[in-house]
Amino acid sequence: MTSAAAPRPVRIGVQIQPQHADYPAIRRAAAAVEEMGVDVAFNWDHFYPLSGEPEGKHFECWTMLAAWAEATSRIEIGALVSCNSYRNPELLADMARTVDHISAHDGDTGRLILGIGSGWFEKDYTEYGYEFGTAGGRLNALRDDLPRIEERWGKLNPAPTRKIPVLIGGGGEKKTLRIVARHADIWHGFGDAETIAHKHEVLDAHCADLGRDPAEIERSAGAPTDGDPAGIGEELYAVGTRLITVNVGGPDYDLSPLAPWLAWRDEKNAALGA
Repeated sequence: MTSAAAPRPVRIGVQIQPQHADYPAIRRAAAAVEEMGVDVAFNWDHFYPLSGEPEGKHFECWTMLAAWAEATSRIEIGALVSCNSYRNPELLADMARTVDHISAHDGDTGRLILGIGSGWFEKDYTEYGYEFGTAGGRLNALRDDLPRIEERWGKLNPAPTRKIPVLIGGGGEKKTLRIVARHADIWHGFGDAETIAHKHEVLDAHCADLGRDPAEIERSAGAPTDGDPAGIGEELYAVGTRLITVNVGGPDYDLSPLAPWLAWRDEKNAALGA
C-alpha cells in the first residue's frame, strides 16, 4: 500500500459529463449530487462529445465551473481535467483564482480543484485552431506551464482564498508522474487496481528522487458507473486510492448508482474515525 493511504479519508467524486444534455439538466445534476453528499463534482474540458453523436450537444468547461461555484455551497468543484493547451497558463491561473473566490460563500475558503492534463482529443484542437503537436510536446508544455500557474497565483490581487489543490491526470511513468511528483496535490489515474498500484510505486519513486513526501499526494481513480464498491471500490482502496470518481452521462443523469458508493464511503470513514 502506498504511504499516502493510511491517514486519508475516502472521498467520492462524480464527473457530470457535459455532453448530450441541456444545461438545466446539468444544473440539476450538480445540485442533486451536492444534496446527496458527494465530495467533489467534476465536469471535463472538451468542446465536443467524447461518445455518442460526435456533433451532439456540448458545453464549455470553465464558464460552467463558475456557474457551479455560485449554484453550490459545500461541494468541491473542478475539471477532470482541464486541457493545458487551450489557455495561456497565466490566464488559466487567473480563471482558477476567480472561480475559487466565486465558490467561497459566507467567508469560507474556495472550493475549486485545478484539474489539469496535457490534452489528447485531436478534434478539439483542429476545430478550435490549436496546434495538436505531439504527446511529448504537450507534456513538455504542461511541465513548463505549471510553474507559471503557481507563480501567477503568487502575484494575483486578491490572492486565491487557499492553496488551490492541483490535480494532474495521466499515467505516463517517465514524464507525467514526475510532473505529478513535483506539482500535484492529487494524482488521478486510470486502470484496474493492479495497474494503479504499479503507478503508485512509480510515483513514490519520483517523489523520493525529488525529496518530496509521497503522502502529500492524494491518490484518485475513476470507477465505472455500474461498479460495485464491494468489488472495485475495495480493490482500489487496498492499493491506496482515496478519491474515487464515478461518471454520469447525459441527457438525463441517472444518479442512482451513487448511493451505494456514498454508503460505502461512510462505512469506511466511520471505521477510520474520520
